[in-house]
Amino acid sequence: MATFLFDEIIFGPITSRRLGASLGINLLPTNAKVCNFNCIYCECGWNEKDKEKQKQKLPDRMRIKADLEKKLKMMFEQREPLDVITFAGNGEPTMHSEFSAIIDDTLKARDSFYPEAKVAVLSNATMLHKPTVVEALRKVEQPILKLDSAFDSTLKLLNMPPAGFSVEKVVKQMEAFEGNFILQTLFVQGIYEDQPVDNASEKELDAWYRIVERLHPREVMIYTIARDTPAEKLEKTPAQKLDQIADKLRSMGIKVQVSY
Repeated sequence: MATFLFDEIIFGPITSRRLGASLGINLLPTNAKVCNFNCIYCECGWNEKDKEKQKQKLPDRMRIKADLEKKLKMMFEQREPLDVITFAGNGEPTMHSEFSAIIDDTLKARDSFYPEAKVAVLSNATMLHKPTVVEALRKVEQPILKLDSAFDSTLKLLNMPPAGFSVEKVVKQMEAFEGNFILQTLFVQGIYEDQPVDNASEKELDAWYRIVERLHPREVMIYTIARDTPAEKLEKTPAQKLDQIADKLRSMGIKVQVSY
């Protein structure tokens, strides 16, 4: 199925289902997806198989800083609205070696032009073992950390994480935020490589709710696929099921945002 890459370092603003008027920052190459997950539902497609593209240099910090300041200045002068500056793009943003410094640059630029706008980072939480990444994520208003299942086997099927990744390990790392983060989960169903896919089954949800209760994040974002996916036999989790999940979370005292 058709997927796409973000072909700019600074892109948008776009209207995000979850975040509003969002200006995106892509810390990965503009011509290849580079990520330590290889999610079967990723709108950017499969990870780049070309070894040379995988090794190419990531965008330079000074260029990111200059491009962001230029874009924010132009938007400010044209009185364009902005709700959030979002680190997303063609892979995992926290993999950039200068991620922490780039966050500092972004906060400074934001304060100069749109001090009311928030900064969000969409992360798969694989780099939480690095103190500099955790420190940087603590600085932004919306650290959004992914966890698609409570089971390693399901995560392996859905996300294809790096070797050594485990739910228990990442949950312990998330506990360091003491609830001051946003948990994000994408629910999907279907078939992949002859295996059934459904991370909203009763068994899956019971275990996932226990993790949510343990972490007690300040908000949970739940959603389902909205665009084409690299795996072809995937379907949206029904809106009724998402509503049931949201109701359960609210009964647990958790703020929840649902995107269908």
